[in-house]
Amino acid sequence: MAERIQCEFFLLRYVPDAVKNEFVNIGVLLREAGRPETSRVRFTRDWSRVRCMDADADIELLEAMEGEIERRLRVGEGAVKPVMQILEDTLSNAVQMTEARACLAQNVAAEMEELTRLYVETLKVKATRTRTGRAAIAATMRREFELAGVWGMMRKRIDASLYTRSGDPMRIDCGYRPNGVIRMFHAVSLAGEVEAAKSLAYSAPRLMEGVRRVESATLDLAAVVEPLKEMEGDEAGERYRFGVETMEQAGLRVLTVADVGRAAETARVELKV
Repeated sequence: MAERIQCEFFLLRYVPDAVKNEFVNIGVLLREAGRPETSRVRFTRDWSRVRCMDADADIELLEAMEGEIERRLRVGEGAVKPVMQILEDTLSNAVQMTEARACLAQNVAAEMEELTRLYVETLKVKATRTRTGRAAIAATMRREFELAGVWGMMRKRIDASLYTRSGDPMRIDCGYRPNGVIRMFHAVSLAGEVEAAKSLAYSAPRLMEGVRRVESATLDLAAVVEPLKEMEGDEAGERYRFGVETMEQAGLRVLTVADVGRAAETARVELKV
């Protein structure tokens, strides 16, 4: 049996009311004992418990905090103090970190999964409703980019208004910039209706022009859709083809969920992970 690795972990907790001191575990920071450079962090993927405790919780800010912690860890700031500084600067005492706890791991990545399951994610007593449509596509995108180790390096929920005009409500799911090209990815479900495809196709030329103007870069915008085989019936198939063609004519790349793994591997190479 392989020798186990001595590790230590910290729990990150959301504490909206310091007086009541009620909290929800939202993340885990794990590292090999005595080796802060091995630190890695994982936040929850299910914010329902946070919303139950605090309906006004800024989930986007919490998700962005995970990315900032990952960035600090990646550049060698794995010590607890810089991470605590992020928490204090971002949400004051609303997010707190526990003292270190010891654990033994055969594999650090697997241990992170287990700690997240035990301490952070909601216990699934009953079968959960299967995600469908855009939610399922977005979840697949996130999973593949996480497996490639690049999710923390990507921008999320990118405001189109940065590149189009003030008031534009569209937000692109995620993206990154490896060089003179900015790659963005957006989940679009073609099951049921194609309005989302038409909306993205309408916005694409303005986004591309805006990226050239603001970032001095070329925009590679990819729509991620379900595979055609999931469409039932001739009408659904025709609607699907219409959506794909509409987006391609606007200059978008159209990928299916089966293509995301390859896109994530490309991101891993381009971001030198």
